[in-house]
Amino acid sequence: MQKLKELYQHSLKEFCNTKTVVLCGILAALAIVLSMVASIQFGPYIRIGFSGLPNRIVEFLFGPVVGCLFGGALDFLKYIVKPDGPFFFGFTFNAMLSGLIYGTLLYRRPVSIKRIVIAEFIVKLVINCGLNTLWLSMLYGKGFIALIGPRIIKNIIMLPIDSIILLFTLTYAGKIAAKFGFFTIKTRSEECA
Repeated sequence: MQKLKELYQHSLKEFCNTKTVVLCGILAALAIVLSMVASIQFGPYIRIGFSGLPNRIVEFLFGPVVGCLFGGALDFLKYIVKPDGPFFFGFTFNAMLSGLIYGTLLYRRPVSIKRIVIAEFIVKLVINCGLNTLWLSMLYGKGFIALIGPRIIKNIIMLPIDSIILLFTLTYAGKIAAKFGFFTIKTRSEECA
């Protein structure tokens, strides 16, 4: 529990760094552009896109606190730039909770497929299939059971695809970030100590 507390405190301190704020702004702009041009809509309830990759980079580089706040602010900004249905705070909450989950599992740790798959699985199960389906059911008056089937299938299909994409993205983002002095990744021996 102490390590988790330290992780969150260290992530909170990331806000004091000007580089962090600037990179978050750049990645937010990238996420907004990706949400407009790199999303595929399958009916009214299923969308596949790449606009979440900048979020994952922020959570990986700056941790759960920055990731949570970045996710919430970005969800609100995306809605202002391109409204897609009514604004509903549940989706903003989901973006923030995703930031906490990914940030807690990925922050300052070596990139590993195991850790990425665990994070992806938790988010897809709890947030994508659970909470998102609940919010859609509440918003549009559709039955939860009627919506969840296609969403489960989509998330099962996307789990390995998203995991591989995230593995490559974080591997290269980590190398580039280290080159520019954002952080150094712990080695496996340092992590176990």
